[in-house]
Amino acid sequence: MKRFFLLLTMLMALALLPAAEQSGGRPRNFGIQDGSVPEDPREAGRGQFLDFPTWPVSRELPNDVFTFARLRYNSASGRYGRWRGSGKWATDYPDADLNFSYRLQQLTSLQVNPNGAIVDIDAAQMKHYPFLYMIEPGNISLTDEEARLLREYMLNGGFVLVDDFWGEEEWEVFHVALRQIFPDRSFVELPLEHEIFHMVFPLKFKPQIPSVGHAMAGRSQGITFERWDAQTPHYRAVYDDKKRMVMLICHNTDLGDGWEEEGTDPWYFREFSEKYAYPLGINILFYALTH
Repeated sequence: MKRFFLLLTMLMALALLPAAEQSGGRPRNFGIQDGSVPEDPREAGRGQFLDFPTWPVSRELPNDVFTFARLRYNSASGRYGRWRGSGKWATDYPDADLNFSYRLQQLTSLQVNPNGAIVDIDAAQMKHYPFLYMIEPGNISLTDEEARLLREYMLNGGFVLVDDFWGEEEWEVFHVALRQIFPDRSFVELPLEHEIFHMVFPLKFKPQIPSVGHAMAGRSQGITFERWDAQTPHYRAVYDDKKRMVMLICHNTDLGDGWEEEGTDPWYFREFSEKYAYPLGINILFYALTH
């Protein structure tokens, strides 16, 4: 049954993605500053509802849906530190979450919750979400208790996607946190042949997705890296004892901006959102949910 469901999803996704640009009012973004809205973004704007995508869920099984869950963590400046009014965990929020959820609902047979979630490093919260998104961990700061909770979450079946941090300094900071979480495990670099690059959408190379600003600045020279020491994108995985991937670390690339900024510029949408950010995001999600 799982294989049939996956095949159906792959066929639907492969057929629909080329038409995504023509999907009636899409692509777009919501013009929201990162981290500037409450946890329910639909309450933003002085009580006025913004133009968020929404869709009905099953009345018979309202909880039988996938919910995109973003992990809230402490950074060096604090959870609500001096960075755009919030912590770095809120980068690209809420546009990235809403757009990715919308595209999942639009392009696949997966039933998706139009309302995402923000989840603290708390066992009672995390247990409800098999897939967590962690963004911009280049200055993450974990307590030993938080590291233990994340380790137990993943070893008990959860999956963490880490995204959008660049260069060697940010890698070293995150690597310290990774050793806290998994003191007896290491990561492996995924080759292009790995299933995650071919799960639903086949990719010919491991993509590097820059922010829209860096993409526009480097367009004439074909430069997609955001820092001189971040020229090579890395996709690094951590496995449990049963060889199940529990964490995927996307370093020197930015899936979230490909989702968030899909409506900022038509060229950016075509070259990064449509070609790489959504296909790879869908690949990662379906790999995590079916392995």
